[in-house]
Amino acid sequence: MKQMKWLPLAVYILIFSPKEINAQSISFNPDSTVTTDHQTTIKGKPVKFRATTGTQPVWDDKGKVKAGLFFTYYERTDLPKDDKRPLVISFNGGPGAGALWMRLGYTGPHRIKIDDEGFPIQPYGVEENPYSLLDVADIVYVEPVNTGYSRPLGDVPAETFFGVKNDIQYLAKWLSHFVTRKNKWASPKYLIGESYGTTRVSGLALELQSRHWMYINGVVLVSPTGLGIKRDGPVAAANRLPYYTAVAWYHKKLPAALQQKDLTEILPEVEQYTINSLLPAIAKGGFLDAAEKRKVAEQMATYMGIGALEVLDYNLDVPMQFFWKELLRKEGYTVGRLDSRYLGIDKINAGDKPDYAPENTTWQHIFTPANNYYYTNVLNYHTDVEYLVAGNTRPWPREGEQVETSGDDLRQAMAMNPFMHVFVQSGYYDGACDYFNAQYNLWNLDPSGKLKPRMKWKGYRSGHMMYLRHEDLITANEDLREFIKATIPAQGQAAKYTVGN
Repeated sequence: MKQMKWLPLAVYILIFSPKEINAQSISFNPDSTVTTDHQTTIKGKPVKFRATTGTQPVWDDKGKVKAGLFFTYYERTDLPKDDKRPLVISFNGGPGAGALWMRLGYTGPHRIKIDDEGFPIQPYGVEENPYSLLDVADIVYVEPVNTGYSRPLGDVPAETFFGVKNDIQYLAKWLSHFVTRKNKWASPKYLIGESYGTTRVSGLALELQSRHWMYINGVVLVSPTGLGIKRDGPVAAANRLPYYTAVAWYHKKLPAALQQKDLTEILPEVEQYTINSLLPAIAKGGFLDAAEKRKVAEQMATYMGIGALEVLDYNLDVPMQFFWKELLRKEGYTVGRLDSRYLGIDKINAGDKPDYAPENTTWQHIFTPANNYYYTNVLNYHTDVEYLVAGNTRPWPREGEQVETSGDDLRQAMAMNPFMHVFVQSGYYDGACDYFNAQYNLWNLDPSGKLKPRMKWKGYRSGHMMYLRHEDLITANEDLREFIKATIPAQGQAAKYTVGN
């Protein structure tokens, strides 16, 4: 069954290309949807669902439409109608990335065709995702302005929506309207964000509670950013080491005594060295004894799979770009940033940084054709508006009124809501949002330690998008499924703190 639904705004509004003010206008209705009905198999059982694809307006304070936000909403239809069924609200990052990554890669009912390690195969296309979360929760994938098919309207500048705080404020209003339209106020709600999306959902948790009285059961941070938590100087330099070890282990560049161990056997040793030895050493700077500095460099080199002289050349503060170039320099390859399992080939072996990010070009290769095919041929959504995959939200202010405080926002939201839990998922081979700094986030999110019982972290043997590796797709979705089940309070349970608990 396929049905076009035209909502109250009856006329098309002209929009312009985000890059060219005088570009040819394209018809765009900010309030229209298409529905299609489907059936899939999840965890070996049949699941029927409806997909609602289209736009919902963003209104200003005077009720004027200033943008149309594109979304894809999946709701299960083979169960008795339940207005208390959990709702997962999903955002990608960038901050200019469309929602295609997690929708077609991770939690949605359809998935891109790739091999077991996440590399592209042809012909392009989509297939059922037998591990989707749709069996336990309805899911909406939201595309902020200038991502996907979302666009500002009329004379409203796109920049109106850009910046840490602007982004959170208008998205919170939009979500309040969405939840009302879909009758989901009684549902347990979960925010899930990837990369910059973790900054977004951390801020949204507080904004939704404080301004819209919408309380969240769980916040999932997939490959989180720094969340505004400071880690400058020696902390920043030292915290990279465990990631370097993970990548060197993957590429078999560690000494034999370490290489023969499993990854999860090695990393605790390196993490303890980082905290207890490396950080104090780097903090001493130029006053670190020369012999001690040499000893530290040799130990770092052992854990990194590169030479001690190179470590000394950088005064123990080895940049990530240099590491990506250096680790496999003799073999003639570079390693990826977002997922360091991927290999690249540079024009010359010399230099201190790679020519390009091989994982990113691979992922664009996978997702873009499949996404465009999917909307037209599976969800029956037709438009002349171009789907913006990434990169159309620059500049993105991060200072002044737009300064990032998302970590503290998340802490405040948790403190205000005894039902809220946080779950962090990290790929060991992610060099953009590395796993050890994700742990550091949790350690420093709440210095009091009182929120610790409601925080959880887990690592996976892949990179930034850990779900592209088949084994991690299965495990990570099951972890989300268990997180949702575990954080829905028992019937009649009160949201309150008690002394000593």
